[in-house]
Amino acid sequence: MASPQGSGAPLEFGGPLGAAALMLLLPATMFHLLLVARSGPARLLGPPPYLPGPEVLWSPQMLLLWFTWLGLQAALYLLPARKVAEGQELKDKSRLRYPINGFQALVLTALLVGLAVSAGLPLGALPEMLLPLAFAATLTAFIFSLLLYLKALVAPASALAPGGNSGNPIYDFFLGRELNPRIWSFDFKYFCELRPGLIGWVLINLALLMQEAELRGSPSLAMWLVNGFQLLYVGDALWHEEAVLTTMDITHDGFGFMLAFGDLAWVPFTYSLQAQFLLHHPQPLGLPMASVICLINGQSGGGSSPFHSFMFCLFSIRCWLLHLPGSQFPEAHLPKESF
Repeated sequence: MASPQGSGAPLEFGGPLGAAALMLLLPATMFHLLLVARSGPARLLGPPPYLPGPEVLWSPQMLLLWFTWLGLQAALYLLPARKVAEGQELKDKSRLRYPINGFQALVLTALLVGLAVSAGLPLGALPEMLLPLAFAATLTAFIFSLLLYLKALVAPASALAPGGNSGNPIYDFFLGRELNPRIWSFDFKYFCELRPGLIGWVLINLALLMQEAELRGSPSLAMWLVNGFQLLYVGDALWHEEAVLTTMDITHDGFGFMLAFGDLAWVPFTYSLQAQFLLHHPQPLGLPMASVICLINGQSGGGSSPFHSFMFCLFSIRCWLLHLPGSQFPEAHLPKESF
């Protein structure tokens, strides 16, 4: 069993108290954003429009659907890869090997979803399942993090991350003790980093686009652009998947609740907020502004640039501001059941 790092080692996020607070605040923030995005006023600052009860959040069917999604992505991860790359040198001078097949997983997922929709799968119904799916993802992150923590207790010292082995169970549970937790060649952190969350984000966006088409006859131009550019972002990340092996998440951070919740829950359910907002609060977007957005994205190099989502951020802020008290912008007219 590995011994904890010295008591004098600096702790991040305010130590155990800060870690405990974040484990409560992060899921609460995610659910607040999900509730606000579909509410009539859509006000970020203020209490949520309502507090969903256990019957809304808990659904065995949604938990099964979530596990099916994770199982599908895990199966695609195990398929033969176009390339196998080596990671950074570890403490014991070894290097781990990683399959580079994330873009392949995205393409195969798209094909499978296309076939399922052609066979009658009601993908447009997915937006109504976001709350119980987000709850299932959050529950999975907590249980998964506990299993990772227990696994790390018997890991050798050379397998531990620089942080996350302070000796305090709350802090170590949050930050993650083991740097690269694996079972045989299946690397849990590398798998979660890009696969279920990013591809799930794209799938949620597509479902929102399809539901808007069902509600209004066709998707709005804003919805098309949000889907298109965010798909380019995800596609670019997965095409250059090998680059993630040099990031801090892989080379430095342990795999605990912080990354597990971020990868599995925060990414798909909050990164899709722009499309969620547009579904419940349609915004007019003319061709001139759409052309400016496309031009900026094109000139900035697409998904590899920090400016990739800049105009969409401004557009989203504008949408939120228009729904503050005193705004003269008309509210969306959707069936009351949507709120």
